[in-house]
Amino acid sequence: MRRIIIVLMLVASLTANAQHNELRDSLNHTTAELDQHPDSIGLLLKCAGWKVMLEQWQSAKNDYDRVLRLKPDNPSALYYRAYVNERLGRYNFARLDYNNLLRIVPGNFEAQLGLALLNEKDKHYTEALDGINRLIEQYPDNPIGYAARGVIEAERKMFMLAEYDFTEAIVRSPDNQDYILQRIEVYIQQRKFSQAKRDLDLLVKRGVSKPALKDFYDRLK
Repeated sequence: MRRIIIVLMLVASLTANAQHNELRDSLNHTTAELDQHPDSIGLLLKCAGWKVMLEQWQSAKNDYDRVLRLKPDNPSALYYRAYVNERLGRYNFARLDYNNLLRIVPGNFEAQLGLALLNEKDKHYTEALDGINRLIEQYPDNPIGYAARGVIEAERKMFMLAEYDFTEAIVRSPDNQDYILQRIEVYIQQRKFSQAKRDLDLLVKRGVSKPALKDFYDRLK
C-alpha cells in the first residue's frame, strides 16, 4: 500500500512539474516575442498572464504597470493588477485598481465582486457586505453573488443567512458541487444533520465517491 501511495504521489508530482514546464516554455516564448515588440500591449498582457499562472506576482505586476503606462484605462490590466496587488498584500493599491476599473466600466460584475471580497479580507466588513448586496441587486440571476455572500456570512457565523444564500446559489446553478458542499458545512454548523446527509447523499448519487466525503459523513454522528 505504501508503495502505491508513493507511486501516486510521484505521478502527481511529475504531472505538476510537466504543467509548470509547459507554462515556463510559454512564458519564455512570449518574452522572446516581447523583446522584439516591447510596447505591444497584447504581448505584455499575455506575458503577465503566464506569470500569474506561475505565481510570479511581482514580475506580473511590473508587466501590468507597463501596460497601464502605455494605456492608463486598460480594463484587463487594471483588473488583474488588482488581483496581483491583493496577492502581494497591497490591499489599498488593489482597492484603487478596482475602483478605477469601476469608473471606466460602471457596474462591472468581476470588479464589484473582487472589491467586496477584498474588503472582507481587509476587515472592512461593512463595505464588503454593502458591496455584495449591491452586486446581487444588480445581478439577481447570477449564483456567484449569492455564494460569495454566503461565504462572508458563514465566516461571521451567520449560518442561517448563509444557508439561505447557498440555497439561492444552488437554485440558480443546481450542478455546482462547491455550493452544495458549502451548504453542507453550514447545515453541520447548525446541527441540521438530516439536511446535511440529504445533500451528501445527493452528491454520491451524482457520482462523487463516498470515501471523498468521509470527513463530512463522520461529522454527522
